[in-house]
Formats: sequence, structure tokens, C-alpha cells
Amino acid sequence: MPGTPSVVVLDYGSGNLRSAERALERAGAKVEVTADARAAQEADGLVVPGVGAFAACAAGLRAVGGERILEQRLAGGRPVLGICVGMQVLFERGVEFGEEATGAGQWPGTVEKLQADVLPHMGWNTVRAPADSVLFAGMPADERFYFVHSFAARRWEVEPQEPFLPAKVTWAHHGEDFVAAVEDGALAATQFHPEKSGEAGRRLLVNWLESL
Repeated sequence: MPGTPSVVVLDYGSGNLRSAERALERAGAKVEVTADARAAQEADGLVVPGVGAFAACAAGLRAVGGERILEQRLAGGRPVLGICVGMQVLFERGVEFGEEATGAGQWPGTVEKLQADVLPHMGWNTVRAPADSVLFAGMPADERFYFVHSFAARRWEVEPQEPFLPAKVTWAHHGEDFVAAVEDGALAATQFHPEKSGEAGRRLLVNWLESL
């Protein structure tokens, strides 16, 4: 179908691959689930899903050359969307149960345990998105998205550098504030699961696809 964006969901052994595939198809994309580097480079958009432990996801991403794929795509301004742990591994490091693991390092900072009375943070929650957000464009301020996680980036440590525009950072709250989504040039990510967030998630994916 002419004009249909092509998206690769990167298969590195972690993530709700088929759920992400179906959600992206419903949003209007032509989707392929693969670990093939060439396909991942050539697609209009690349989605990096992820569930489970930071260390395991980071190792799986490394095993399929995911860091190099990310670097090459982003160097060319080619859009990437990370989801859940697929967002977390974009940071420099993760600390879980006293063990530290190295991430892809696209953003400085640490993914660590949320300071909250109830964990995991599981269920629907609102977010605070910037007014100029592309991902959340057209959505009401009280829109809810589906989260399931115990770890997150609790701070945003990226200093804006000229001539680049500062990242658009969306926050949520569970016990404390944490980073719920980031839009940083060609690189975007959500801590929540758009593919599990019903119509709100579909609209977010439509917004991302339209930005491709």
C-alpha cells in the first residue's frame, strides 16, 4: 500500500513482539519482526521492545548487534522507538538487586528501583507531557497508559547542547516522579506499553508513525 510506513520490531529475545506487531499494524504500519540488521536499518521506523531484567535485555540487544544498529540509524536521523525495558536499556546503566549492567548509552543516567510503597507499578496511570509533544499530540491531559515495572529512570540527566533542541521529557508518578517517555530527535521511548494501552496507545503509535 503506497505511503504505508515500514517498521521493524527488533527481535533480540525479549519483549512482547507479537503484541507490538499487532498494535503497529492497527496503527497503520507494515511490520516485520526480525533481528536482521539490514532490515532494521532500511525500515522507516525501528521499534525496540523489552520485558524482564535490564541486564538480560542489554545482553540480548548486544548479541544481535543492536547497539550498532541504533547508532547507525540515529546518526542518519532514522527514527527509533523504545518500549518499557527497551526504553530503559537506552540509558547508560541499570541497577537491579545490587547488580549493575551497562546499557546502550544513548542517554546518560541510571535505571533503578522506584521508591514506592507498592511494586511493581502495574496498571493504568496518567502522564505529564510537554505541550509540544509529538507522541501525545491531540490527547487529553488525563489520558491513561498501561505500566508494568519496578525500575525506571528517576532523573533526567541530559544537558541540552547547542544547536540541538532539548529533549521533550514526559513524567509520571508512582511513589515518586519518574521518566515516562522521551522524545529526543529521532530517538523516542516510553516506559509504559502502548501496545497494551488500548485506544490511547494506538493514537500514540499513530502519532509516531506520522512523524516518520
